[in-house]
Amino acid sequence: MALVNEHFLKLPGNYLFSDIAKKVNTYKVTHPKEKIIRLGIGDVTQPLAPAIIEAMHKAVDEMAVQETFRGYGPEQGYSFLIDTILKNDFTSRGISLEPSEIFISDGAKSDTGNIGDILRHDNSVGVTDPVYPVYIDSNVMGARAGNLESGKWSNIVYIPCLAENDFIPELPSRRVDILYLCYPNNPTGTTLTKDELKRWVNYALANDTLILFDAAYEAYIQDPDIPHSIYEIKGAKKVAIEFRSFSKTAGFTGMRCGYTVVPKELNGFTLEGERVQLNKLWNRRQCTKFNGTNYITQRAAEAVYSPEGKEQVKEIINYYMTNARIMKEGLQQCGLKVYGGDNAPYLWIKTPKGLTSWKFFEKMLYEVSIVGTPGVGFGPSGEGYLRLTAFGDRDNTLEAMARLKKWLI
Repeated sequence: MALVNEHFLKLPGNYLFSDIAKKVNTYKVTHPKEKIIRLGIGDVTQPLAPAIIEAMHKAVDEMAVQETFRGYGPEQGYSFLIDTILKNDFTSRGISLEPSEIFISDGAKSDTGNIGDILRHDNSVGVTDPVYPVYIDSNVMGARAGNLESGKWSNIVYIPCLAENDFIPELPSRRVDILYLCYPNNPTGTTLTKDELKRWVNYALANDTLILFDAAYEAYIQDPDIPHSIYEIKGAKKVAIEFRSFSKTAGFTGMRCGYTVVPKELNGFTLEGERVQLNKLWNRRQCTKFNGTNYITQRAAEAVYSPEGKEQVKEIINYYMTNARIMKEGLQQCGLKVYGGDNAPYLWIKTPKGLTSWKFFEKMLYEVSIVGTPGVGFGPSGEGYLRLTAFGDRDNTLEAMARLKKWLI
């Protein structure tokens, strides 16, 4: 008989956003005439930039001609995209990387979940709390999390990010082998300065800790003092893997494209203490389990960096960040405490009147037909908060704020 990976059975029955979808669908059935405004799941609403569409059309035409047709591509990604990424995302910031340190993928979510394939099951893991659920769930699946006890996994070190500490995490109370950092942060929308991030790099250097740095929202940074890449910090290439995404940067949520940086300076260890280059392990993993991101999508991603693409994508990002400003101002006028929204498309709201996250979610849904994301779904420190996203269209954003003001003021 085939035995299952029993660690999957430890997971809660549904992924957070599946639970939300079920509750919203139930509401739709009982309130068919109500217009629901969705500000919960971080999916984009604006169309792809014209430069991206043009590049895709051209790539599709190439696939129809024998001379330019493409079959299997390199598992690591086409050099035309890798070279463009290096030039625009790293060299322009004074960061030196080799093409073989970049791996094109179908998105940051996949890679942050799959990176555990190259890491032993008995590594200790630290996460900032609240936390993007994939970080926790993938470690449960990979046998690193232990057991769920009073809302926390026994083998996970939770590092609280609270209003009391301005959502800036303290160094972990005990040493960890693997540490997840996401900045700009999902779900809180907060950021770390270079000095704050340097503390973490120095900690990792001193403790042989591997940092898994999710920079999926770096394109939304407005403040020049906030780093776009962990590799802006000296020594980070020795301790960090960085994940990037085109999903929110350029609206690729339905296209699926991102990339992961695994520097050759970065090593893991065998039980005997032998150093092993993680770049080689990740390359082996990708060559075995991944056939590469499709050619048309990679040409579309390349167009993000063209002069026209940069301007058009910047306009879309400004559109969403204007939504964030409208929302933050509107929520504050409602008397709510709001965090984030300045360098990220997420707003982290303290629930009023001591309401739990799910209770406030349900009141918003049933009383003003607005969907958010309960903060407790992101971890224990998320209780008492709700996440909203700025990815809606402008009219819905304005209407949502008008409904909330009428409801709360």
